[in-house]
Amino acid sequence: MYIHGSNLEQKESHPTKYGDAISRKYLAEIRTAYNKWKSQNLALSGPGSKSTPKDQEIIGARVKLLNDYKDFIDTQHYAEQFDSRSNLHSSVLEEFMYYLFHDMVRDISEHALLGKSHAFKDLFFKADSYQDMLRSPKILIEKKDHDFAIGVRVDARFKSRGQTDEVQDSWDLPAVAIECKTYLDKTMLQDASTAAEQLKYRNPSALYIVVAEWLKLTEAVNLRKFKIDQIYVVRKQKNTDREFRYDAAYKKNPIYPDVIAHLFTTVREFLTTPWEGGVNYGLTKGFLITDRISEPKLNTGTSHSVNEDEP
Repeated sequence: MYIHGSNLEQKESHPTKYGDAISRKYLAEIRTAYNKWKSQNLALSGPGSKSTPKDQEIIGARVKLLNDYKDFIDTQHYAEQFDSRSNLHSSVLEEFMYYLFHDMVRDISEHALLGKSHAFKDLFFKADSYQDMLRSPKILIEKKDHDFAIGVRVDARFKSRGQTDEVQDSWDLPAVAIECKTYLDKTMLQDASTAAEQLKYRNPSALYIVVAEWLKLTEAVNLRKFKIDQIYVVRKQKNTDREFRYDAAYKKNPIYPDVIAHLFTTVREFLTTPWEGGVNYGLTKGFLITDRISEPKLNTGTSHSVNEDEP
């Protein structure tokens, strides 16, 4: 659940890497800031599974904490010491998803899957012979990692008829899968679309979302052909290579609370309303394919929009 904290801990205890004085100093500084960020998020409550006038305030508070921590950890000396392959910086957004959705999902069920997931992708059978197949099923489960998922853990048992041998396995089945990216380019978008399509083959009701800080796409990309339900660019900004982000003239947008609010309410409405669909349901209306995502509305207690600031 605390994926960024786990990443940090792995670096602190790594037997061969990050043992130099600079790395140890930086890790200690990041640890102090991380512990503060984590405790402040855990001290906040909500938003929950039901809309309230305080939702905007709570989301705004969580986003402020995220911006403060991201501004700290994304400073140049930390970014150069721990490059993108270390996943230290990218895992911040993954852990933020846990803080954002935790209270809402736990309102629905304390047994729900929440966090990084090893999800069911495919199942196939293998046997050395027909006699071997009769004795016991040889079942192989292929799994796919998702940065963040909300769903259910499935425990399954398989047994050939007339035999006592059983095969047991467990896997995650996401209702919502979220891929977190520092920036989103075309190759990443294609990979995410493939993952979304594979997930929807096995769970047609699933919702697949990509959340990125920056965007590296042009108008020449046809978003409609991809199998992703929604893409959020939380900084409302095109990507700039890392070295240029530290240029004095570069203006880095913050992570915007209205984008996070849209993400949250989209997921909440999806999880708390019926998933009507299928042939029989469509036949009563005369059209078989319906859009399961309605435009979410955040209960702010006022008539104002969530955030009227522009990047």
